[in-house]
Amino acid sequence: MERSPSPPMPGTPAHPLPAMPPAPPDHRLSVAPMLDLTDRHARYLLRLLTSRTLLYTEMVTTGALLRGDAARHLDHDPAEHPLALQLGGSEPADLAACARLGARWGYDEINLNVGCPSPRVRSGTFGACLMYEPRTVADCVRAMLDASSVPVTVKTRVGVDHRDSYEELADFVATVADAGCRTFVVHARKAWLSGLSPAENRSIPPLQYDRVYRLKRDFPDLRVALNGGVTRLAAALAHLEHVDGVMIGRAAYEDCYLLAEADHLIFGEPGPGPSREEVIQAFLPYVERQLAQGVPLARMTRHLFGLFHGQPGARAWRRHLTEGAAHPQAGAEVIREAARHRQGGLDAPPPRQNPPTDARSNPRH
Repeated sequence: MERSPSPPMPGTPAHPLPAMPPAPPDHRLSVAPMLDLTDRHARYLLRLLTSRTLLYTEMVTTGALLRGDAARHLDHDPAEHPLALQLGGSEPADLAACARLGARWGYDEINLNVGCPSPRVRSGTFGACLMYEPRTVADCVRAMLDASSVPVTVKTRVGVDHRDSYEELADFVATVADAGCRTFVVHARKAWLSGLSPAENRSIPPLQYDRVYRLKRDFPDLRVALNGGVTRLAAALAHLEHVDGVMIGRAAYEDCYLLAEADHLIFGEPGPGPSREEVIQAFLPYVERQLAQGVPLARMTRHLFGLFHGQPGARAWRRHLTEGAAHPQAGAEVIREAARHRQGGLDAPPPRQNPPTDARSNPRH
């Protein structure tokens, strides 16, 4: 007698299920994409401080990837994950091609820049000026989502120039969300595309946190992360009472050790974070590997300047790293020596030397 097939065990699908798209990264805390700062060496260092915080690349334009050296922009160390690739562009087909590249290189998220007010961005018809064109942004997001299974997010501002009402912001978000974007990182300042420099756009327009909070209340099914003016984890925790995530910018680079408590305070991981000395020791093998590949030491040591921000010996630390890394054959020993100099308290001026007492210094001889 032929036996009938056994029923599937509870919780086991009777037929193979299609592969699920990857879960979006945890946005509770992230470090902003920053041109000339968050390169792969900086990201490796930051990852030694926090294993859970989402990291972003510098913004990469579609032209740089499609007509330049894609590997130079996209290569990264596996230890950098979770890691998002930020793209700048406004042509759906180009962004779709770049999203496929990002997926091929293993990024956890593809982010579209709709917030940067830099002149380089305005001349390329992308960045904050795209807030004027929500349907274009929606077309770009739709094309990127169709091109790969990697989650696509948008980083934007609360407004641009005189288009800064809450209703216009909500309309922008609704239009782009209809295209499939589920996560918005919102800088709580509006962008002035003329009259203010990029640096001034980070400080002069007033922060409007309430507007970002309202966006989350009005779009509860979307993930909303707040950016702008956050310099401490305590402030991030306060914002997390109202939004899904917080993105820290230059404070996380200039005073990077603040991230050492992120895994514990933000993500609930047990135990204290690493000490500064432990971070240095963990960074040294990476430096030596990069040196063996021909990377100049200064490209890595510049990211270490903020490790002792506000600490005794910080100036001596920075000075020794700067001077030591300038030598063409400089190696990882420069970092070890800088740590010793800092511990020696060389921020203080050198003690005055007593005049020599030999015959050459005695005017009577």
